[in-house]
Amino acid sequence: MQRGWKFSFHVSVVVASIIYIYFSTVFIYIDHWFGLWTSPGLLNAFVFTFLTAMCVYTYARAVFTDPGRIPSSFIPDVEDADNPIHEIKRKGGDLRYCQKCALHKPPRAHHCRVCNRCVLRMDHHCVWLNNCVGHANYKIFFVFVMYAVVSCIYSLVLLVGSLTIDSPKDDEENESFFRTFYVISGLLLLPLSIALSFFWSWHVYLVLQNKTTIEYHEGVRAMWLAEKGGFLYSHPYNLGAYENLISVLGPNILCWVCPTADHIGSGLRFRTGVDKQAAT
Repeated sequence: MQRGWKFSFHVSVVVASIIYIYFSTVFIYIDHWFGLWTSPGLLNAFVFTFLTAMCVYTYARAVFTDPGRIPSSFIPDVEDADNPIHEIKRKGGDLRYCQKCALHKPPRAHHCRVCNRCVLRMDHHCVWLNNCVGHANYKIFFVFVMYAVVSCIYSLVLLVGSLTIDSPKDDEENESFFRTFYVISGLLLLPLSIALSFFWSWHVYLVLQNKTTIEYHEGVRAMWLAEKGGFLYSHPYNLGAYENLISVLGPNILCWVCPTADHIGSGLRFRTGVDKQAAT
């Protein structure tokens, strides 16, 4: 499902950064290190162009894909034997209901104050996407961050490698221009590579646990309350590392790096540890 979109400063910054990193990597770092029209130069340019194209495509998909809406007809069936777990309010114990949207909340759904609506399996609202990250676009977002990490590290390696090559000296004006270019690129790529690597590692952890960012923070509180009462907290949607990966990235391992989301289902119900135990 596609969504409407309006201008966003943060999205413009991301697009400008991608364009800057691509052209500087191909036409400066690769050209300076290997020579753009040599075999190594063309090979590196082809690989980096592919990575950039995947970044652009997955980013656009993450921006324009609706993260998931609650159907207006949704009503939780408390008598459904196949769905033994229903999330309830912390206070009162009633089934979760959004007063602003006037809709019952399915499991893992939350109201986004920025988008002003409820989002299925909401992870967080991302200003860099101008969109929520939720049920329908979480895998696409995850794959985008992965390609962004690889691209930034690859560009940084090419930048450092090109600095080690002595080339015929140009005039002083050109030399000063390229030195400034390298400094700006280094100040952009180094922190970006580190930040995105940590961010992607965090989401790898969440995927292995089958948690959203919201559920992680809620789980910390639930774990503290459970330990305080002498109980052991267990995340209900944790199916084991491999099944967690499949539930988020899909059953075909070859498609884990592709921005496909045909396996995700409706987003109104998710398998739990209870379902797994019942199937064994």
